[in-house]
Amino acid sequence: MEKDIICRTYLPGDWPEVEDIWQLTGLGGEERGDTKNVVEKTLAMGGKMFILEDVRAHRVIGTSWVTFDGRRLHLHHFAIHPDYQGRKLSHPLLKTTLSFASENGSQIKLEVHRDNTRAINLYTEYGFKYLGDYDVYIIRKYNRKFA
Repeated sequence: MEKDIICRTYLPGDWPEVEDIWQLTGLGGEERGDTKNVVEKTLAMGGKMFILEDVRAHRVIGTSWVTFDGRRLHLHHFAIHPDYQGRKLSHPLLKTTLSFASENGSQIKLEVHRDNTRAINLYTEYGFKYLGDYDVYIIRKYNRKFA
């Protein structure tokens, strides 16, 4: 890894830059339930967020958010700031994330858009397997009552 780039644990003061990266990369936002409160709640429940930081620029340049549902870990919002993409910085961030999963002793699962071939290639290089036997559905906001 480049000498001025470090991987570390998320701090609450990182939030504005985290949110910016997620907006720039199309990964999240408040409309999707990605708020500072939600992130910190998941961290309190056994999750983790890793931050890639350019220490010379005092800048958050990558995120890897892992939540825990009691059975397996889920990798969310794995992102590198567009200004830093193409420099293989995703590798140390993913290695740190997978070390956390290994220490936790849990499976780790992720979702990736089928057109994101760069991400798919990275994930398969590190051992992720395509499940291919189901589709993902979601309700982002309940707007009706069920009988």
